[in-house]
Amino acid sequence: MSDFLKQIYAKKNVQKRALAVLIDPDQALHTVLNTVQRCNDYKVDFIFVGGSLVTAGVLSETLKLIKENYNGPVYIFPGNEFMIDEQADGILFLSLLSGRNPEYLIGKQVVAAPALANSALDVVPTAYLLIDGGKETSVSYISNTKPIPADKPDIVIATALAGKLMGMKCVYLDAGSGALRHVPIKMIHSLIKNIELPIIVGGGIRNAESATQLYKAGADILVIGNGAEENNALIGEIAEARNAFSLRIEV
Repeated sequence: MSDFLKQIYAKKNVQKRALAVLIDPDQALHTVLNTVQRCNDYKVDFIFVGGSLVTAGVLSETLKLIKENYNGPVYIFPGNEFMIDEQADGILFLSLLSGRNPEYLIGKQVVAAPALANSALDVVPTAYLLIDGGKETSVSYISNTKPIPADKPDIVIATALAGKLMGMKCVYLDAGSGALRHVPIKMIHSLIKNIELPIIVGGGIRNAESATQLYKAGADILVIGNGAEENNALIGEIAEARNAFSLRIEV
């Protein structure tokens, strides 16, 4: 089992949750450093690094800075097949199962596979599902795919189950960068009744109240990106929601 999954299952076994912050390498390095420092302050569990339009050089420079300053594991959230760098601890090996574009289902994965197989990266096979968050996102535009409607949990369940049967080890539900609303609570409730894989949820999470609801619904990891860029206090607020959820369970 990958190191990433070991950490998630260790938390699941004691009813704890995790928080990841997604950093876009296209940001200025001083902005990245400020975010990393907040991640340390609030004991963020993971930093994900990625974006839809990232070059290898920018990725490498950003990873170097993060690894020099962050106390936790760093995983690449790839937007293309060239986002491979062994400065990271691992990579989410995404397959965009919610779409029907073969390039993002398997094409780019085939191109990346030889390099990943020869790397020391912790590779995490991940079923990646886009969920309608109220606006078109960079991922849906670049990948030329439609998100799953927010009121169709049956499609999400069937898609996630297909991913599990194909050997994927976790499910990432993403409303997308800058989404107007996060993944529906009812959708997560429905999913956890039908699948036992770890569930990662990102997009449209802008306050502690939403985070608490998503954790209670069964999300194992919440991912915040744009919200943290727009609101410097958000990382701390979501971290407190994570801590409060875990403390409530322990009591």
